[in-house]
Amino acid sequence: MFHLKLKDTLKHSIATVTSHMDSFVYNPGRDYSRIRKLSPDHVISFLISQGASSTKCEFLDFFQMSEDLPSISALNQRRSQMMPEALEAVFHEFTSSSEKLELSKQEQQYQYIAADGSTTSFFSFSKYSSDDYFISEGHSASGFYSIHINAFYDINKRIYTDAILQSAHKKDEFLAFCQLVDRHIPHPDQRTIFIGDRGYCSYNNMAHVIEKEQYFVFRTKDITSKGLIGNFVFPDSDTFDITVDVTLTRSHRKSIKIKDGFYRRYVDQAASFDYIKYGSEDTYDLTFRIVRFPISEDTYECLVTNLPEKNFPVEKLKEIYNSRWGIESSFRKLKYTIGLSHYHSYKPDFIKQEIWAKFIAYNATELLVAHTVVVHGKRKYSYKVNFTLAAHICRIYLRLHTETDSINVMALLQKELVPIRCDRQFPRLKTAHFRKPKYLIYRVS
Repeated sequence: MFHLKLKDTLKHSIATVTSHMDSFVYNPGRDYSRIRKLSPDHVISFLISQGASSTKCEFLDFFQMSEDLPSISALNQRRSQMMPEALEAVFHEFTSSSEKLELSKQEQQYQYIAADGSTTSFFSFSKYSSDDYFISEGHSASGFYSIHINAFYDINKRIYTDAILQSAHKKDEFLAFCQLVDRHIPHPDQRTIFIGDRGYCSYNNMAHVIEKEQYFVFRTKDITSKGLIGNFVFPDSDTFDITVDVTLTRSHRKSIKIKDGFYRRYVDQAASFDYIKYGSEDTYDLTFRIVRFPISEDTYECLVTNLPEKNFPVEKLKEIYNSRWGIESSFRKLKYTIGLSHYHSYKPDFIKQEIWAKFIAYNATELLVAHTVVVHGKRKYSYKVNFTLAAHICRIYLRLHTETDSINVMALLQKELVPIRCDRQFPRLKTAHFRKPKYLIYRVS
């Protein structure tokens, strides 16, 4: 059964990281050097399976109500010895290893990766968190603390493939995107298409994808704005699909020659471009398509891409960009179903541990859901697995103390179904960008 293989994969991923624990502790040779009730495997497993209740309640559940369970103080001491990078390493090991579990892998020419960012807030104090995390204006008189999550999301597999965490005042989605692209390892038989909204459209981001020999689809501001495509020569029609050649420079010297038919674009010192040093006479050539199409009677949308026009006409590009909504939905499930919005600490490093743990829990849940066989029958609707209940089942099953064969996970998931209602739309909340952090004392028992 798939759930047995998945749990073995997670246990192996944790063991792989903890086998060289000195690489992930603050005091190598001392931290985790003694045998304790709370081994690093137990700490990591607990963080992955932790829910939204208080730490004590979660601890009781994890150790199956044992009267001999460790204290919360012991847990905090062990967590303070472990770097967040330990959970990050488990995430990468588990995500890469889970690809080998695909039972009926469909050959696909392209991997679709959506890029997006989301801010998560938590309560803390100045003695625990630096000013880089503190946000005072707007919604809270006393302020709160925030971490920005930059993530890559595989649209077809519905799992996160990579992420970078930044403090609120060091948020830089351009930099994070370039770093994620640079360390992305494409599948040997696939090309990757990176999809981003307007916040990701820049020459530097394009160049990093091109240097990786992959593709991008970015939404950009309309031609009537002063955005990246504001100064090109366009056809007279409202809709078009044109290819432009651009030469980037970082100097105003007239001695810099531009090829015939190329647009000259100057990248100033304030903007990032990693392939030309500022003030240099070097140039960098880019070729990409600008596609404009209507989304309502008087509203148009523009996409920038390096995908070939022959294989990717306008309708296909619209379909690809619309699929990016999958990462928006995944953030909602990550925060409010998996429990990312319910933290159990004031310390940023502890918060980062929990973020990586929730990424692992999310991916494990989606993988289990994807491998659940749903029998539709003669019904009005098609059905899918209830993700909320799947997350709860997965959380309990993945605990180290849960016997591997004690729960028939796939049979449980087959019973927890909800109808698929297509084309439902709801107005976006005006406060969707902000949710007040949950106090540690206000937790359901």
